[in-house]
Amino acid sequence: MKDQKNQNENSTSPADTTPKVTGIGGIFFFSDNPKETKEWYTKNLGIEINDWGSSSFESRNVNRPDEINSLQWKPFKKGDEYFSPSKKDFMINYQVQNIEGLVNKLKENGVTILDDMATYDYGKFIHIMDAEGNKIELWEPC
Repeated sequence: MKDQKNQNENSTSPADTTPKVTGIGGIFFFSDNPKETKEWYTKNLGIEINDWGSSSFESRNVNRPDEINSLQWKPFKKGDEYFSPSKKDFMINYQVQNIEGLVNKLKENGVTILDDMATYDYGKFIHIMDAEGNKIELWEPC
């Protein structure tokens, strides 16, 4: 009875809305020749490139099996301004929950917020800088 009671309590408990990272949403990196890089990965590793010039890897959320998560992979032309002001050769997109709460927490902690939140039909985005000068993209899917 105790196990059944705990299962029932868990099924009616409110969803976790803690502002935090919940996964990796994308891996982006500089390439001297993105077209050739994409072709190499397609030919040799079978990575399919979509209409946005990236590959989308889908997986199921272990805690919510009906939820499908997506990870984007994309090479960018070396020097692309999308990575600015970072001088690094890569950028990671972190999937988050409660992006507004997370941004408030980051501001309180003195983290550099690079832009205003952008909202699209596939989620909300904002960019920050970490302590090492890496630009980070935060994404809350809808």
